[in-house]
Amino acid sequence: MDYKTRKIISPPNLNSGNTLFGGQLLKWIDEEVSIFAMCQLGTNRVLTKFMSEIDFRQPAYLGEIVEIGTEVVSFGTTSITLRCQVRVKGKNKVVITIDKIVFVHIDEQGRPKPHGKSRVIE
Repeated sequence: MDYKTRKIISPPNLNSGNTLFGGQLLKWIDEEVSIFAMCQLGTNRVLTKFMSEIDFRQPAYLGEIVEIGTEVVSFGTTSITLRCQVRVKGKNKVVITIDKIVFVHIDEQGRPKPHGKSRVIE
């Protein structure tokens, strides 16, 4: 898994239980994995199509740094499927896993378009 993005948990990111707000974390994930998909496909014309079950495993707290990891699961004709895991930096603590996130490559009219990619770009 490739961990490229880190975020520090600050007061605006907290929920009423004083832990990282799940909606904020999902926003960070969607942004990071979409950028990862764009880099893999060599285009910014991708849309989030699907996210599988989201498994919040442990909370993250104020001041902790979370790392967002992404890896390619598979390439389709017009899509790319990714996996994501978020962990707390420096600890053996997984915050969330999403096993399947699908992005679709689109044309100028927003229709699925073949991307021609079949292997991971480092």
